Amino acid sequence: MTSQQFDQDLIRAVELARGARSVEVFTGAGMSADSGLDTFRDARTGLWSKVDPQAMASIDAWARDPEPMWAWYLWRAQLALRAEPNAGHRAIADWATLPGVTEVHVTTQNIDNLHERGGVGAVAHLHGSLFDYRCTICSRPWRGRVEYPAEAVPRLSPPPCPLCGNLIRPGVVWFGEPLPQRQWQVAEEKMHSADLVVIVGTSGVVYPAASLPLLAHRRGTPILEISPTTTDLSGVATLSWRATAATALPALVNALGERVSG
Repeated sequence: MTSQQFDQDLIRAVELARGARSVEVFTGAGMSADSGLDTFRDARTGLWSKVDPQAMASIDAWARDPEPMWAWYLWRAQLALRAEPNAGHRAIADWATLPGVTEVHVTTQNIDNLHERGGVGAVAHLHGSLFDYRCTICSRPWRGRVEYPAEAVPRLSPPPCPLCGNLIRPGVVWFGEPLPQRQWQVAEEKMHSADLVVIVGTSGVVYPAASLPLLAHRRGTPILEISPTTTDLSGVATLSWRATAATALPALVNALGERVSG
C-alpha cells in the first residue's frame, strides 16, 4: 500500500468511526502477528503448517496421548509471554479513553493475553486462553503453578485434578468442541449493541466465530475491516483498509483524538 492510499483510507476510516460511542473490536491471529506470534493459516509460517491440527487440537488426540499436547501448549504460552503487545493492542485501549466513547469491547479468537496486557479491560475469548486450565473430566478450573518450558520439548506430564484425579488440560477450544457459552453470549450482545464494529486480522473462515460480524451487518451497523489482504468478511465491510493492526489502529485512534481535541 502506498502512503497516499494509506492516508486516503485513514480519512475514510475516521469519517466512519467518528461519533461512535460503543465500539466492538473483533480480532483474529493477525492482531498478534505484529507482536511476532505466528498466524494459523499462513502457508509458510502458520502454526498449522508445522503440526497436524488433529494431533494437537482434538479431544481424541488428548485422550490417546496428552503429553505432547501439554508440552506444545505450554510452549505456545511461553512464546505468548515473551511477545509484547503491539501498537495496535495499545491503540484499542487508548480508544476507550477518548471523550464521548462509552465502551470499547474486544471479542477475540486469539488464545494469547496480549489484549489484556495491552490495557484492554473487556475481552471475550471465544476460543479460550493459553493461561486458563481445567480438569478434562469434571471441568473444575485449575489455578496451580505452571512451569513454562524455556525451550520446546516433545513431552510433559499434565498435573492431576485435585478434586477427581483426572488430568488438567489447556483451557482452549479444540476442534469439535463447543465455544464457551458465556463468552459467546457476550460477543453476540456486543455485536447487537455496538454502533461501530472493527474487524482486525481475521481470515473470516473459522465458524461459528466468523458469523458474529454478520449480526452487525444485518442491523446496518458500520463495519471497518483492517487486514493486509482480502478476507471472507471483506464483503460485509463498509470499508476494508489494507493495512496491519499495528499501523492502522494507532493512526486511526490518534486521528480521532486530534479531531476531538480540535
